Amino acid sequence: MTRPLLIADREDALRAELDGVRSPQFRRLLDECARYRELPLPDEHPLASITYLGAGAANLALAHRLTGQSHYLDELRRWLAPALSFPHWGRANMPDHDLDAGWLLHGLGLAYSWAGDALEPAEREALRDKLILQGTRLYEFAVESEGGWWSSSYWQNHNWICYAGLATAGYALRDDHAPAQEWTERAKENFRTVLEMLPEDGSNNEGVVYWRYGVPWLVTYLDVLKSTEGIDWFATSDYLRETFWYRLYQAAPDLERIVDHGDCHDRRSGHPVAMYYKLAAEYRIPQCQWLADKVASEFFWREAYESGVRPGVRAEAYQELLWFDPTAPVSGPEDLPTSRWFTDLGLVVGRTSWEPDAVMVSFKASPGGGHKAWDTSHRIKRETGWTTLNAGHHHPDSGTFTLLGHGAYLALDEGYSSRKRTEHHNAVLVDGQGFVNEDRYHVFENLAEEHEAHIVTATLADGWVHAVSETAAMYDPSLEVTRARRHLVLTPAGNVVVLDDLRAQTPRTWTFLLQTENPAAARGEGRWVAEAGSGNLLVTALDDADHVEVVPTPVHANPTSSTPSLAIEKVQHTLRRSTAPTTQGRFLSVLEPRAWNDESSAEVSAEQDGDTVVVRIVRDGVSETVTLLLEPEVPEASAGAVTGKGFAGRTEAVDRAGAPA
Repeated sequence: MTRPLLIADREDALRAELDGVRSPQFRRLLDECARYRELPLPDEHPLASITYLGAGAANLALAHRLTGQSHYLDELRRWLAPALSFPHWGRANMPDHDLDAGWLLHGLGLAYSWAGDALEPAEREALRDKLILQGTRLYEFAVESEGGWWSSSYWQNHNWICYAGLATAGYALRDDHAPAQEWTERAKENFRTVLEMLPEDGSNNEGVVYWRYGVPWLVTYLDVLKSTEGIDWFATSDYLRETFWYRLYQAAPDLERIVDHGDCHDRRSGHPVAMYYKLAAEYRIPQCQWLADKVASEFFWREAYESGVRPGVRAEAYQELLWFDPTAPVSGPEDLPTSRWFTDLGLVVGRTSWEPDAVMVSFKASPGGGHKAWDTSHRIKRETGWTTLNAGHHHPDSGTFTLLGHGAYLALDEGYSSRKRTEHHNAVLVDGQGFVNEDRYHVFENLAEEHEAHIVTATLADGWVHAVSETAAMYDPSLEVTRARRHLVLTPAGNVVVLDDLRAQTPRTWTFLLQTENPAAARGEGRWVAEAGSGNLLVTALDDADHVEVVPTPVHANPTSSTPSLAIEKVQHTLRRSTAPTTQGRFLSVLEPRAWNDESSAEVSAEQDGDTVVVRIVRDGVSETVTLLLEPEVPEASAGAVTGKGFAGRTEAVDRAGAPA
């Protein structure tokens, strides 16, 4: 047997800490293993995923290795039996060649390394032979399918999971099966490319839930590589160094839930405690260790029971124990900036504070997969004919935003959808149409390179968040859209101003969409209120739309074909404001997030002078003035104003009549 993976040089040190600094993680491991004794295991391969068998085997093997207690080995035998008896791993989708195989190769590879010597010779040989069989099948598929599916999908969780599993099994078998070195070398070359291809800003085009599902496998692989070959790619990965910030700034104000751009099964599947520990250990990020501790003590069980992602956070007990570093620094986010711009994904995020009742906006615009993936994948396609970008979890949502406040989701993203449509988002339709190539699962597949959106400019300062998106190229060329520019501002008081500057060569009907949990109810001319539990959203339109309606918008998704019961059905409600056909459309909206029982409203007004629009919001003795330039120049601004390209923001105290105090 090889030296035990991941723990060879610290096994005694780990064991010595189990009743000390590592006792909470040890307790988690033992509780997880105790839970397994009550779970029935299948005699025949179910249609549903069997990924949980891999993680279960790893947890039981580590518990036995550290404690020496035989009942963990007995339970491990029970958990190995189905995986060894099934002729194939995975049934509903690509047997032997996809996620089930990757998960099981990793988990059973660790079990072989940690507990193999304790098994009877026949048991050990059966496990070894099954790992060789399944590893060979996955390796051969990776070679044969290169340039097609996950084998070269560098920005996709299937690639990371399958290659990490292949590598783990390869390292576990390297003394018993010489060809296993081919597996580890191929995985190494793949991840070398992956790390070069990932964006330096740490963002993830698949959204928080798939970030939570996929990125831990990058960490898993780098951990195995570092422990077996002494190669430290943590030190050289800009992506992993920055990716915690993407996750933190996509946390809802309560930090428990998420901003659900991209395919998100729900709003609670977002916290990989184990990976937080590892990133905190490698990069000494105080907020990372702080959030891991907060999730473990406050959020863990709600996510465990409400998450729609399998096998979920409980399965990661072995990694929590191994990756926890008691010396990592710890501090909360209170002193961090409240806004951040992730340039590759075109994601601009701001919040009024780090308090749970804060107002938060998340605004995005980029090509499919983000700028680096989009540009690189098209270059590879031209040079080799390979398809490397599989951005099926990225939505046609450029130029759209989500708004949270007072503990509620006020302006929605739809989360997961099987047929992705722009009309599911807070977007603009042109003659009733969304982005080109929509109304399918993978809207960016075979899409020409020129169909790209971007953030034109952004200003983040003194509580002001301003960004401008351009999405004209995302519409069908036959619509002749020349400008689809959205200016968005979050003010220090938590108000949001949205100005849409829309132009086409021929007259078009432009439709502004606002998605809410419940139907927006009219509150006089140009005003609506959408209730949302602990909060409500007051919408004021400062434009002259020709037609207004509130309609239900159903959304369907089936995240996994193996488990139809996990299908997601929801209905959100859409405030639609449309113009008559015109070559120049304009929507100007002010959104006021309020507590559920707050019936007061601001005095809102707007003036336009040529290409300059000035919006004034007065409430509770405070006046916020937003100046927007339709062309991205820096406006002249009075003293005390925050300025940026196309933007100026000023806050001042006023008397009851609205005059400066």
